[in-house]
Amino acid sequence: MKDFIDKPLPVAEAAEKQKGLNWFLEILVFVLVFVVSFFALVIVVLPGELVMFSTNQVYQEAVASGNASEIVAASNQIAQTDAYMILSLFADIAMIVVVCLFCKLIQKRGLRTMGFRREHAGREYLIGALAGFLFFSAAVLLGVLTGGLKITGISSQFSIGIFILYLLGYMIQGMAEEVLCRGYLMVSIGRRYPMYAAVLTNALFFAALHLMNDGITVLAFINLALFGIFASMYFIRRGNIWGIGAFHSIWNLVQGNFYGIRVSGMPMGNSLFETVSQEGKDLLNGGAFGMEGSIWVTVVLAVGIVFLYIRKNQGKEEAAA
Repeated sequence: MKDFIDKPLPVAEAAEKQKGLNWFLEILVFVLVFVVSFFALVIVVLPGELVMFSTNQVYQEAVASGNASEIVAASNQIAQTDAYMILSLFADIAMIVVVCLFCKLIQKRGLRTMGFRREHAGREYLIGALAGFLFFSAAVLLGVLTGGLKITGISSQFSIGIFILYLLGYMIQGMAEEVLCRGYLMVSIGRRYPMYAAVLTNALFFAALHLMNDGITVLAFINLALFGIFASMYFIRRGNIWGIGAFHSIWNLVQGNFYGIRVSGMPMGNSLFETVSQEGKDLLNGGAFGMEGSIWVTVVLAVGIVFLYIRKNQGKEEAAA
């Protein structure tokens, strides 16, 4: 981990603008920013929710009956519709706005220090998107070969229009989590502390943000932390947020809307393929949490982390030569 003492440009530039806080205060501020971001997201999604609930006949009948269990069931049914899930994904724009404003107005640092650098932005995004597809596809392939998953065919309900809306939504959602955890938290801690501390801290908090998701297990939490480490190393290696933002977005998209697998415990929506998780093989398919709770995601992310670590060392050796 000593190789992460060298700070990437976004962190170095952020440190020039404002020295970092004590680690305890930094974490407290992060929690506050997250809470504000969450409430901003709720405000953004609220009008759409009101329309959906007020126009849903099943929900209105449940409310009229006064039966609490029927109301909850109708609410859950609405929350699992493509329209609601897409709305929720787009609402994550609120998190990006809040975090960027905080960094700009309070920490006095610009978007470049969050990884939004103009140099080769389009190329970096495309490389990250391709890597996200290949990495998750590798985990699915391992799951299929070992009998944990079975792809039964192409879904008869697939809609290309809805898929595109999911794509756009996940482009926002994936980037939002990267802005919060890598562009903001990792860079903020890295201003004052070694990068290995910034990497581990943001990775653990990233995993903790998913603790309330359905089907969470110890292995799923470990995998989420590994994803946070991988994402941090990708950010450090490439020096920008574009690539890992795209990786995160496509990683999520292909789970739920390409292969038809739960995304961090959340039900999948409109999907190209139908995939069945074999019962009794949770270690190989992640069970109710989806593939992110499987040993194969552990393997794929571990390989990715080792690859980035080696590539970083090679870069240093080439520079020294």
